[in-house]
Amino acid sequence: MATESQINANRANAQSSTGPSSPEGKLKSSHNALKTGLTGRTILLPTDDVAAYENFVEILKLKYQPYDAYEKHLCQSIADTEWRLLRIPTLETGYFALGRHELAGECAHEPNEQVRAAMLEALIDRTYKKDLRNLALQERRLRAQLAKFVAELKQLQEDREAVQFQRRNRVMNHVERPMGFQPPWNIVELFGFEFVR
Repeated sequence: MATESQINANRANAQSSTGPSSPEGKLKSSHNALKTGLTGRTILLPTDDVAAYENFVEILKLKYQPYDAYEKHLCQSIADTEWRLLRIPTLETGYFALGRHELAGECAHEPNEQVRAAMLEALIDRTYKKDLRNLALQERRLRAQLAKFVAELKQLQEDREAVQFQRRNRVMNHVERPMGFQPPWNIVELFGFEFVR
């Protein structure tokens, strides 16, 4: 348990640690926890290409054809999750590039080039093991999240299509037709199926 003098010292230190006061400092500190952009609310990193992201979102909207506000929200969640997944190979490559730069000197004594390269890769893996494991963990988490969003969106769309099918079927079954009447269209071609009474 802390003594009274330690508690007073902590309180005094806390008074001088008030954080940033300028708008620039506050903005910078708001990104302190942002390292990879794989978690949290921030989707785009300062280095991301905004136009490429917006184009990516539009491609997925064309693919999934969201119908209402909730489906649009799910489509956006799918796009954001896939965008984060696309970031993972770049981060992994960055760790290995950084490791080759920082650790090359530790393997320079090995005369055989292939052995030196293998040693360097192993040293990088050992040095950045926690970071690389975290990337793999985040990738699994994001893939599970993506599968959940896609499944939910597809289920909503299938349910909506089933309701629309039932409505069309009810309407077509309640239409009074004179004896021998042939509609001016081919029902099979029009709807892709034939109504049976």
